[in-house]
Amino acid sequence: MTRSKTAGFVLALVLLLLPVTARAQGNFRLPGLDSGNLTEASLAQGVVVVVVWAGWSPRCRDIVERVNAISGKWGGQARVVTVNFQESASDARSFLTGQKLAVPVFLDEDGSFSKTNAVTTLPSLLVFRDGRNRYRGRLPDDPSQVISQALR
Repeated sequence: MTRSKTAGFVLALVLLLLPVTARAQGNFRLPGLDSGNLTEASLAQGVVVVVVWAGWSPRCRDIVERVNAISGKWGGQARVVTVNFQESASDARSFLTGQKLAVPVFLDEDGSFSKTNAVTTLPSLLVFRDGRNRYRGRLPDDPSQVISQALR
């Protein structure tokens, strides 16, 4: 096969696979614990700070306090939300009973959002700016530096 035919074949293959790749990564819809949905389109609007957590994780016991601190500091410059990892709505509600979480909770019951975004530890922090992931990793004790870099 000549070089130009090989390049043409590779380009055709990429163009054929591109829609499949785009669909696999996007078009998600996470239902809200109380209302609304978290979608790819909502992550494409400005800066969105996402904290991924689960009530069964010992490292998430203080998640409400930590997320409320993030919301208090960054809520005016970014949308702050949480994603509950692989729990039912009733389990998430049970964990939150008696606590006042200042931001919305969205449910990733099957873990697909977390898998797509390479969440490997709980709690995790994801920072999106205009739909692009600017940070992905463990939720630091003080996430201010990470979030401020995403705002630049």
